[in-house]
Amino acid sequence: MKNDLYFDIDIHKSLFRKILAERDSVGYYNLPSQKLNKLNKFVENFDKEYPDIKNIIVIGIGGSSLGTRAIYKFLVSSKELKRKMYFLESTDPSELQDLIKHIDIKNSHFLMVSKSGNTIETISIFKYIYSLLNQDSKYFSFITEKKSKLHKFAKSIGSKSMFIPKNVGGRFSVLSNIGLVPLALVGIDIKNILEGAKRMEVSFFNDGYIKNILLKKATHIANNYNTYNINTIFTYSESLKYFCEWYVQLWGESLGKKQNHSSLNVGLTPIGLIGPKDQHSFLQLIVEGIRNKSVTFIMVDDFKLKLDIPNISLKYLEELDIVNGVAFNTLINKQAKATLQSLKEIKIPLDVITLPHIDELHIGELIYYYELLTSSVGILLDVNTYNQPGVEDGKIILKGMLQN
Repeated sequence: MKNDLYFDIDIHKSLFRKILAERDSVGYYNLPSQKLNKLNKFVENFDKEYPDIKNIIVIGIGGSSLGTRAIYKFLVSSKELKRKMYFLESTDPSELQDLIKHIDIKNSHFLMVSKSGNTIETISIFKYIYSLLNQDSKYFSFITEKKSKLHKFAKSIGSKSMFIPKNVGGRFSVLSNIGLVPLALVGIDIKNILEGAKRMEVSFFNDGYIKNILLKKATHIANNYNTYNINTIFTYSESLKYFCEWYVQLWGESLGKKQNHSSLNVGLTPIGLIGPKDQHSFLQLIVEGIRNKSVTFIMVDDFKLKLDIPNISLKYLEELDIVNGVAFNTLINKQAKATLQSLKEIKIPLDVITLPHIDELHIGELIYYYELLTSSVGILLDVNTYNQPGVEDGKIILKGMLQN
């Protein structure tokens, strides 16, 4: 993964030392080096026990599904997978009914994903599916904390569970069993995902190149958040649509906080966009609207698809013959570079991340890069990056409403 920055800034010298100290207690930092023995055994046994299962359906919300979906949707169009994956995240009854209507639930296996087991939305969806399947435990496996109430329930009905480390928060958990189990069950190479994350980890903690780039970016963001408090990603691949959703949760829930040593409210607003579409709309706001936005471009260098624009001329539209014979791979990256150049000329703070290919290795790198960036900015903003009191308040109010 290549990261080009167009900032003129200094590195915050104490930041790296603080990250090293945080690494001892925050579990996601060490996920790239985890052993996969138990997970591989789980998948091997699953394939033997359920050879006819066609669909893996994740029941989860937020950190229990967004990262998994981001990786799956990034890879699915470029891979021959052994199963399809679907997600039940919303209590919207029309969406729930639509999915159930269009898949064979008896040809599916449901992964119930909840760290605590106390998530109302997830339990509500599970109860609905569980009743449709006559409370038959063979259709379900569970991903949760060991000895959680959900784990105890799974044991009581004879279902298998895989576990989430206690010191790994939900939105930082995609490289744990939360993401790796469902991805492995559909045939994605999770070893390579972790290898990509490991490569980023080594580059950050040992080699220095990524460390310097990432710390510069984090320092610029934190030092200028009063001016540039909106961080926009322009992704130039439809396959990154759900990565944008994951980034929005990661950034918003981690960095929108009261500071640790004051009552000051701080935060950075994340916006995730698909470049070829949104450069025809949101770009106008960046260029001529309030100058409160920084921009990251994420590009794929080689889509590995030979798909060219036909060499034909259309009456009255001859001026557009300039695209004839151009590969779509070339066109989309020229769109990105043209937009990038237009923003450089008006001095919008921006950087560019280039992924060589759409594969497991590079999405693993990208995921871990953004987790490191989030932690770095959180330290500089003086917030607790890993709690979410604003979210918890709403959950408490909802439970109160349902009890009345």
